[in-house]
Amino acid sequence: MAKTVGIFGLGLIGMALAERLLAAGHNVTGFDIDAKRAALLDEMGGKPADAPAIWQSDIILSAVFSTDQLADVIAVAPEGTGKTIVTMSTCDPDQIAVLEKTARDRMLVLVEAPISGTSLQVQQGTALLLLAGDPKGLDAFEEIADAISPNRERVGAIGNGNKTKLAINCVLGLNRAAVAEGLVFAEALGLDPATYLQTALRSAARSDVMAAKGPMMVAQDFTPLGRIAQSQKDFKLIREMAARNGHGKMPMVNRYLEVMENAEQSGDSDLDNSAVFLAVSRMAKD
Repeated sequence: MAKTVGIFGLGLIGMALAERLLAAGHNVTGFDIDAKRAALLDEMGGKPADAPAIWQSDIILSAVFSTDQLADVIAVAPEGTGKTIVTMSTCDPDQIAVLEKTARDRMLVLVEAPISGTSLQVQQGTALLLLAGDPKGLDAFEEIADAISPNRERVGAIGNGNKTKLAINCVLGLNRAAVAEGLVFAEALGLDPATYLQTALRSAARSDVMAAKGPMMVAQDFTPLGRIAQSQKDFKLIREMAARNGHGKMPMVNRYLEVMENAEQSGDSDLDNSAVFLAVSRMAKD
């Protein structure tokens, strides 16, 4: 049955979610502080709405940027509706557990389904959804989840979705940096980058990250499917979570954050996260 789905946050992921849901015949309302994003939803066939109207939907998805923004969304929710809100962004797992209780006190159900994958993978229906939290809330989400992706995994209690996502993102980010440094090194040796990449993709070094991001690095086409700013935010949270849990020294994470700082200072924050290549290239010449 067609549902009315409300979406908070119409960035790359939010718009990809809207596209999938509309294509499956669901009704989509969306809110974003950027009026241009709301206009894009209207052009797509969705309905821009203010925040109170979003809460009239059958189910609510949160695709906002940060944990603080998710807290703001929950703070303005009407009490006693029993509605399910699904957080699909990368958030602080410990704070998610706190917000789940806040939501419960307001007679709302907060569950997790953070997305492992790019906005393009969401559009293609191939992203992995990491489901966690109240089983009844997850069952409510499952009523529309097939429209987003059949690739889903229940990973346990609230907070586990984002814990799993952060651990995955740690590997992904470091993999992107490794691909970038390999390309920079190959070019320094006088190898043709495109030929090197084609060969590397046939080697034991091959990865999905290399296949997806390597061509973007070679072409230096950094049209965003996921942004440097998001990767930097996630790695700061990875470092913080590691320290909270007795692992204050994360050498590769710390080095990656230095690369992210270089990218930020050079104005690359809104580029695709494959633009780590630019920062690695600059730092290799220092």
